[in-house]
Amino acid sequence: MEKAKKSGSEYKCEGCGSTMEKRVYIFDTTLRDGEQSPGVSLNTEEKLRIARQLARLNVDVIEAGFPVASTGDFEAVQAIAREVRGPVICGLARANHGDIDRAWDALKEAEHPRIHLFIATSDLHLKHKLQKSRDDVLRLAVDGIKYAKQYTSDVEFSAEDASRSDIDYLCEIVEAAIEAGATVINIPDTVGYTVPAEFGDFIRTIRQRVKNIDQVVLSVHCHNDLGLAVANSLAAVGAGANQVEVAVNGLGERAGNAALEEIVMALYTKQMYYHRETQIKHDELYRTSRMVSSLTGMQVQHNKAVVGKNAFLHESGIHQDGVLKERTTYEIMKPQLIGVPQDSIVLGKHSGRHALRERLSELGYAMADEDLDKTFVRFKEIADRKKEITDLDLEALVKNEIQISGDIYHLSYLHVFSGTNIVPTATVGLQRNGQKYEEAACGDGPVDAAYKALDKALGVHNVALVDYNLNAITGGKDALGEVMAQVKYKDKYFIGRGVSTDIIEASVKAYLNALNKVLQEVGEDAL
Repeated sequence: MEKAKKSGSEYKCEGCGSTMEKRVYIFDTTLRDGEQSPGVSLNTEEKLRIARQLARLNVDVIEAGFPVASTGDFEAVQAIAREVRGPVICGLARANHGDIDRAWDALKEAEHPRIHLFIATSDLHLKHKLQKSRDDVLRLAVDGIKYAKQYTSDVEFSAEDASRSDIDYLCEIVEAAIEAGATVINIPDTVGYTVPAEFGDFIRTIRQRVKNIDQVVLSVHCHNDLGLAVANSLAAVGAGANQVEVAVNGLGERAGNAALEEIVMALYTKQMYYHRETQIKHDELYRTSRMVSSLTGMQVQHNKAVVGKNAFLHESGIHQDGVLKERTTYEIMKPQLIGVPQDSIVLGKHSGRHALRERLSELGYAMADEDLDKTFVRFKEIADRKKEITDLDLEALVKNEIQISGDIYHLSYLHVFSGTNIVPTATVGLQRNGQKYEEAACGDGPVDAAYKALDKALGVHNVALVDYNLNAITGGKDALGEVMAQVKYKDKYFIGRGVSTDIIEASVKAYLNALNKVLQEVGEDAL
């Protein structure tokens, strides 16, 4: 990267001599590109919960979805536009009038709406996907931008597959897009093909050759196919990009996008190198990561940078000794900075409702009285089984109660008979609006038997279990177990979640939660 000199809210590159804004805008695409991760499917309420958390995180832009893609996507973008205040709310559209109209219909109630247009610019895409000439694509881009400007002053233009486009043609279309009224120009590495030094030079060339580039925000959107999305994005920032498109936990198509938390903490930790800054609230990073992981069912790998379980653990004796003497010997970030709970023991079975409310408030959860009452009942149930309730336990409990609040069927009881040399058998009792349903079944194990009993009770024929994950919330023999169960109905995926000190009960609650989501979205005949 070219060495930079600070000057107020701007900095000057000694290499190219241009003055650039210090601010880096964080454009979050978790709800659009992130949801395109294989196996991820979020409903409107789940997207709203994530959007509200992204607003608390203080991202600059939330790309809420692709409104023309489906009715569900349209409704989610519309709901976020209506309810979430603070960030720019953005909707994706192809460069045609129908997509733009649909995007605006979804976005028009937003406090700060943005239409994000895209069209491919590489010769590979022009020939094989669009079957159009360069002139055709340029005309479509300019026409789309001018049409979108009738609705909103904030229009972003993305040149899809920009990193594999001819640089002369790319500069020509970017210049034309700016003249047509684009306020943001995005240069995507759509297939994760480039490498940092190459991409930095690419962005630098665009800045030097596009005469009106200083009139817009220059953005990048890097994919992780070669594991370089974060490195490429940072190289682009070093070359003068002032918006980075990211997703929480690096979610996205194929190998994913640049991870929001890694970009933000790299810029924070290396301020003296980049001389750039974001407006992100760092202490919301960990909570945001956990929420997205929980709702999408995409587990965060233990050695994931910044938010992984092992990110602040030290196994080596030499490292442990150094950290005990002075944390900065082996830690470049404090876990408290990103909001990692300290896992202190806070409550037990004798704790009251007021103490629970106070501790949840300290953890960032403001709950209505009705929700608190439900959570308190579950808290007492778990406290009777688990003597010491940690912050991590409380977070898991709250998330689970929020997730099951809209369920149609609820678990009344579960009886399991299992062991060596016997056939595992399970009986489940369900309740719906005062009516009871119960069934029993045998299986290969206690979880399989319980799931078969649930299938019989609900008449499940068209839904398949495609993924199952069990994790311990904390250590110890009495740890809460958290189960994620993913089911598939036709081409849609649904994630269920269950929490209990009994892993069979947690498994049943997770599967039942997933089946309830199918019923809520598709209807009674779906199962």
